[in-house]
Amino acid sequence: MVGVDSAAADWAESGLAYLTGPADGPPDFSRAAVLAEARRVTADIARLLGVDTDAATILAGRAALLGLTRQGRVSAGGATRLVASADGWCAIALARPDDVAALPALLQVDAVPANPWPMLAAWAATHSSDTIVARAQLLDIAAAALGETAAAPPAVRRDGNAAAPRQLGDLLVADLSSLWAGPLCAQLLARAGAVVVKVESPARPDGTRRGEPAFFDWMNFGKLSYAVDFDKQPEAIRQLLSAADVVIEGSRPAALRRRQLSADDVPARSGRVWLRINGYGDQPDRAAFGDDAAVAGGLVGADAGGPVFCADAIADPLTGLEATRAVAQSLHRGGGELIELSLAAVAATYAALPPESSTSTAPVVPPRPPPPSPTASPLGADNAAVRHIVAERLCAPC
Repeated sequence: MVGVDSAAADWAESGLAYLTGPADGPPDFSRAAVLAEARRVTADIARLLGVDTDAATILAGRAALLGLTRQGRVSAGGATRLVASADGWCAIALARPDDVAALPALLQVDAVPANPWPMLAAWAATHSSDTIVARAQLLDIAAAALGETAAAPPAVRRDGNAAAPRQLGDLLVADLSSLWAGPLCAQLLARAGAVVVKVESPARPDGTRRGEPAFFDWMNFGKLSYAVDFDKQPEAIRQLLSAADVVIEGSRPAALRRRQLSADDVPARSGRVWLRINGYGDQPDRAAFGDDAAVAGGLVGADAGGPVFCADAIADPLTGLEATRAVAQSLHRGGGELIELSLAAVAATYAALPPESSTSTAPVVPPRPPPPSPTASPLGADNAAVRHIVAERLCAPC
């Protein structure tokens, strides 16, 4: 490695270079500073929670488990693409069947072909980025204009009374999140010793349960699985939230407000920390995924023909790490706080790091998978145990 910049060498060895750059060209090293900053965050987490974790594994582990590689202006996972607009670049995600079904309305046509991307790209080229994003939002399609979001730290406000410092093993965490960022935060708290309850609706469980089992297990092993119908059993959710020391909210806030289960509706336990993660801070109910949020923050790779995706849905794991640090810091202050982070703002914060040279002679390797994880609990397997824990906490000191 003599003569190779250490940041570039780390980026190459981590597998992140393998995931960034044009599909038919050399890997891109311009965002190598992201890994170095993520390592500083994991060092803070180790100091605050006593949990050691490898930043490179966190950022590239899913891609390793799924066998992903760089695809340029197609996301590593394949669901999101960068398309040129009339005045810049946009990311559009077609991650769900409903997204594809909404395309005729977006494009104002009767039908779209089996491969809708060429038609979608031609339409985008004649519209401004703002128009594309606004129309996509109306149809609940995740879309973002390149660099539309500014960097911002976690927003923290007082939300109840602080408490004396507590042992992590005494904490109850209600994990209402899904996919990656929130579950990662909850997983690290579980590894620190907290009792973590993963809450899912039987009708709409975490979408990652349907994907690669190794990824779901990695994010969710060691958590108790609590399957509750949010519409039919809101009181069961309310009791859990009332008993929890930490609440991780990853759904759209309107969904909880409608059921009177938001941070403003549930009385705060002394020292409670409520973490709220969304895609776009000032638009909390806007659809978002890790790749489009990264583009919104400007966290993309470099290519002569335009931007390319940086790694694999990188806004998700970066936000999960930042959220974990923010929760740990709040617990050390005594809690009693509501913390808000957005995927796009976190991505913008990392995009603001000084760029590196886009080329390097460092040898590039594929990302390495995380160590095998224990199997996560089946859906609803721990309902009785959770009800017992909640009843004991709400009864104390009766």
